Amino acid sequence: MLQTGSRVSTRESIHSAAARLFRTRGYSRTTVRRIAAEAGTDPALVIRHFKSKELLFLETMHLTLDVGPLLDVPLERLGERLAELLLDLGGSARGVFLALVHGGDEPHIRDRLRDTHEHLFVEPLRGRLTGPDADLRARTAAAVAGGLLYALWVAGDQGLLRLGRTELVSRYGTLLQEVLTPRECLVPQVP
Repeated sequence: MLQTGSRVSTRESIHSAAARLFRTRGYSRTTVRRIAAEAGTDPALVIRHFKSKELLFLETMHLTLDVGPLLDVPLERLGERLAELLLDLGGSARGVFLALVHGGDEPHIRDRLRDTHEHLFVEPLRGRLTGPDADLRARTAAAVAGGLLYALWVAGDQGLLRLGRTELVSRYGTLLQEVLTPRECLVPQVP
């Protein structure tokens, strides 16, 4: 039965249904008709309220990360803490991440993915670092962090999934720490 409630409740129903479907089915496998059916409304109302499936996706898919723990930890533990935060993500964050990655062939979604990478990962890390290459180290660490999520959630890397949380935190924490605060390389001087 199609919904005949208020404009606000119809919009909220569409928004909720779309968010749920995009997280579970991804962008390409979620149709406007399916969203409308889940919301109990007409597909034309989905377009009337949100203009397009892509704009509806962008309105519903937001990845958030509490960066407070990254700001409070001593710099020499930043890699380990970031690894812990990444491994503690799940639930809706995983669904949003997967939806963004799988929808990344759409230009506006790719822009959202780029902005999410910049604001959630690069900026908080760069804010903790000093030196002329602070931006590069922050970007490299953000790439390692994103790679971990990709390996676990997209590729389903069984070798990593079999490791316990403690082992993953230790290994990725060390890797991230080396990128964030590299040891000075002692290169012998050639006479």
